[in-house]
Amino acid sequence: MFVDKKLIVSHAPFWHNGSCIGERNYHIMLAALPAIIFGIMQYGSAAIGVISLAISSAMLWELAFNRAAKRPDSIGDGSAAVVGMVLGMMLPATAPWWLVIVGTFVAIVIGKQVYGGIGANPFNPAIVGLAILSLSWGKFMDFDAALVNYDFGFTAVYPLQLVKHASKNPEIFNVADVVNSFKIMDLLMGKQVGGIGAVFGLGIIVGGIYLIIRGFIRWEISLSFIVGVILTALLFQASDPTRYACPMFHLLTGYTLLAAFFIATEDSSSPVNFIPMLLYGAGMGMMTVLIRNIGAYADGIIYAVLIMNVANPLLDKIRPKAIGKAV
Repeated sequence: MFVDKKLIVSHAPFWHNGSCIGERNYHIMLAALPAIIFGIMQYGSAAIGVISLAISSAMLWELAFNRAAKRPDSIGDGSAAVVGMVLGMMLPATAPWWLVIVGTFVAIVIGKQVYGGIGANPFNPAIVGLAILSLSWGKFMDFDAALVNYDFGFTAVYPLQLVKHASKNPEIFNVADVVNSFKIMDLLMGKQVGGIGAVFGLGIIVGGIYLIIRGFIRWEISLSFIVGVILTALLFQASDPTRYACPMFHLLTGYTLLAAFFIATEDSSSPVNFIPMLLYGAGMGMMTVLIRNIGAYADGIIYAVLIMNVANPLLDKIRPKAIGKAV
């Protein structure tokens, strides 16, 4: 007897079973541990609260939405936990509990589930949540104001905000002098103010290399993103060294490294073909520096990611010509 079997296929990424999704997400969380642990050591118990609440509330929002929409429970695949973790890593340790919960609601429900869940979201869910928080309650995202009462043993100032202020007042400040007040090694080792999991550059790099070696993220996006940041920053600095920061400063401050390995490489919102991945990463790196240098925001990562997420479907149409296809 003939049995008609229906095959339902969604757009990329294509996973053959839930266990593979879970394995990837658990390894992403493992790779983020060095940066998170450093953030907890630097910011104390408040950082534990923010990260824990971000992960748990993201999972609860996904469970609640699935139950309301009568979909199968999916929190076991780790996707919601990763979204909550990445969002928590970008928040200040002083973020109030309600801000974290609103952020995870936006990230999971609006940024992910309304599009159909994992594999269907056109935008990075964590960035969608962060964008809404930054636009709606920007004062809570002001790292200088939020962390003013901390005693770090180093200058507690958000590097990107300081450089942004200096570039707007060239008659008073020389950006080169401001940048030189931060040592590259100090920035790499986390001696800077920022998001809980975004300050320890070395830890993020180690985690990202681990994910690349294990094949959980694509090196093409990470590398092209970093190259885009460096080349664009070099061009700006060459045009006016007194107003624009050097490439290493851009690379080691803000959300840059976090974006290179944990944000830009998110499957659903990034390309799957080789050339599109290079263009996607490079474009995001260029947009980041452009927004930082001539835009209104100190850190251009949020909007650079969203803009390239929009361009992703068009970029992924660039494919090699099929073998044997007529010209």
